[in-house]
Order: sequence, then C-alpha cells, then structure tokens
Amino acid sequence: MRDKSEKETEKTVKAKKSGLEKFFGFLHFWERHLFRVVFPYKRYGNLTKYNEGPLIVIGNHYSVLDVVYPCLLTDRPIHFMAKQELWRGGLMKKFVIKCECIPVKRDGSDVQAIKDAMRYLKNDGVVNIFPEGTRNHSYADLLPFHSGAAALSIKMRAPIVPIVQVKKLRAFHRSHIIYGDPIEFRQFYGKKVSKEDIEACDKQLRDAIINMRLAFIEKHNIKFKSDKV
Repeated sequence: MRDKSEKETEKTVKAKKSGLEKFFGFLHFWERHLFRVVFPYKRYGNLTKYNEGPLIVIGNHYSVLDVVYPCLLTDRPIHFMAKQELWRGGLMKKFVIKCECIPVKRDGSDVQAIKDAMRYLKNDGVVNIFPEGTRNHSYADLLPFHSGAAALSIKMRAPIVPIVQVKKLRAFHRSHIIYGDPIEFRQFYGKKVSKEDIEACDKQLRDAIINMRLAFIEKHNIKFKSDKV
C-alpha cells in the first residue's frame, strides 16, 4: 500500500493540474468572446486537434498575443518557453507563473529550461517554442533561428507543429494564420545524433515556416506597407 505522503503528493499534483486546466479554459473563453472580436483571424491548413501525446509547437513571433494561436491546437494546457526577464514583476509575471511557462536565458545556454521542457513532454504535455527568441519588429521573413526544437523533438519523440502568421497583428484587421502538418524526425529516434544532423533538422523547420508564409503570400497576392507597387 502507498504511504500517506505519496497519496498527499498525488492529490497536490491533481489539484495543481486541475487549476492549470481551469485557467486555460478561461483563456479559451477569452479568445472566443473578446480576442477574435478585436483581432479577427482566419485559420488555414491542418486544423487537427492534438489532445493526446507529447507535442511541440513552433512559429514566427510578432507580439505577446502570439500565444493565442498555439492554444487553438489543443484543449490541453501549453507550457510556453519564455525569456526569464518576464518573471521579474508586473502583469506578465503573474501570467507566466499561472501558465507554468518555462524560463529561458537569452544566451541559449539554459540547461534547466531544456530539463523542464523534457519533463512536461515526458508526461504527454505540450511545449511551445518561438525559435526566433524575440519578437520580430522588422519586415524580415524570419529572424535568425535558435536551435533547440529539433533536438528536443528527437530526444522526446515528439512531433512538431509549425504555426505561421502571415502579417503582424492589427486591431480590427483580419489576420491569416497557417497551421502546418506535424514534422517528425523519426529517422533519428534512438540513435546518436551529430551536430550536423541537428543543424539539418533545424534548417528543415526554418524552411517550413518561411515557405508556408511565402507560398500563402504569393497565392493570395498579399501586399505589405513596405511593398512598392
């Protein structure tokens, strides 16, 4: 039989999980009744609901509101990897703590962040990564890509779903959000992976994001403020 301390720990974990699920339920309610009114959008691509198994979500990054679109992929809580400065105070500190986000050092050498992400994925959780590492305030297709998602995917055997925003978010202007097919690197599962292999996988992910966006822009003849006609 299990001892008293083990039972109490299990109750604490269940209560914590229930509270996290309730909070994300509130976020889904807020998205339906307020966010999509102020920031209308249309979704394209693979709109599968991923409610089982470990999952990694990646995408381009324009604003703090980008966290909304990954939430539409699943009914489960999502653990966002975010810069550790957000834990210093203010409203964002409350949000990252409530969502059980994963603090990441900007220099990219945060072993603890990787361990935390692996722990969530091991328990069939969902982890979101913005590989650019910061918000893109330019008109560049994608900022320099930070590695990590591919290696994490291979280690934990978790598929990666790319989400691409075509344009920066603007109030009362419709946005276009593209959901890609899951990307998996099964050929490397259970094998020793070289640095070159990881770099090739990272390039595949970066190319997927860029190509999804550019293909959509070309198909729909979308113009930007910086375009000269």
